[in-house]
Amino acid sequence: MSEHCCHPPKGKPDFLLWGSLVAITLLYLHQWMFPQATIMPAWYENLTRAIFDLVNTMWWGVTLGIIMLSVLTRIPREFVMSVLGAKGGFGGLFRATAAGLLLDLCSHGILMVGAKLYERGASIGQVVAFLVASPWNSFSLTLILIALIGLPWTLAFILLSMVIALLAGFLFDLLVSSNILPENTNKTDLPDDFRFWTEAKKQLANTSWNVSLFYGMFRDGLKESRMVLRWIFFGIVLAGLVRAFFSPETCGTYFGPTLAGLGLTVLIATIMEVCSEGSTPIAADLLTRANAPGNGFAFLMTGVSTDYTEIMVLKETTGSLKLALFLPLLTVPQVLLVAWLLNQVA
Repeated sequence: MSEHCCHPPKGKPDFLLWGSLVAITLLYLHQWMFPQATIMPAWYENLTRAIFDLVNTMWWGVTLGIIMLSVLTRIPREFVMSVLGAKGGFGGLFRATAAGLLLDLCSHGILMVGAKLYERGASIGQVVAFLVASPWNSFSLTLILIALIGLPWTLAFILLSMVIALLAGFLFDLLVSSNILPENTNKTDLPDDFRFWTEAKKQLANTSWNVSLFYGMFRDGLKESRMVLRWIFFGIVLAGLVRAFFSPETCGTYFGPTLAGLGLTVLIATIMEVCSEGSTPIAADLLTRANAPGNGFAFLMTGVSTDYTEIMVLKETTGSLKLALFLPLLTVPQVLLVAWLLNQVA
């Protein structure tokens, strides 16, 4: 996996961002200006219509996500780490899961934060819970998912992913306490007298609320959102292509709520190296077009659990390949079970 999976090399154009944006713009404008055109091939008409519908559905979530990211850029990381806590147990795992929900980063960008948390004393269970809960549960992607599949399914996905994150974290800590996996020998570097609410009040009191502050927040939010937007745009293009070449009947045949459809979904999620932002529209299509909510859930979760980059970063961070390989070993069976159950009740 290239080190530039989420960011292009410095000094070089971001072809993924601008290429996807140009394609979306041209296809959207074509559908908007010539909605009844029939001189183009059927697949092209399906593609323009799909892009048009996806953009009209997702734009408000993307916009609100950028605004929220602008706010999050002003929250010091120490506050997130203080919420995470250094103590183990269910409370520590729950705080780690909750902290993962606060960070608006892609599945690869979140790895840097997870590695830093481990270096600063978090248990491996907390780090795993943080990583599993984080990638697509960010605020902006949650808004987009609500727009695509509705609030009830989005809440179900979030709650189920949190359950998997908590259980995976608990199992990792249990294996560490049983001396099957190595424990974290690092110590947290947060000051012992650090108090979240005290520091938060101090930060708010020292903040100058003026136009310059809000302009800086918007500028930083827009800058930071480029990493997210490049994959969202790419995901829209991919979802548009899927809609163009695969009818709902075809999606239902190959990616329907069957064991074969679930298996094929997991296989593609494992092979396809796409950040969580790009996978969200595809996962939504698996629910709405293939009528397979479990497959959509599995597509989001399995991409994280089986990601080669995530496994290797865990190995480098902890110094244990055995520990890193336990990530898919402990999480994938849970994802498959939950996905199968979701397909049965849908």
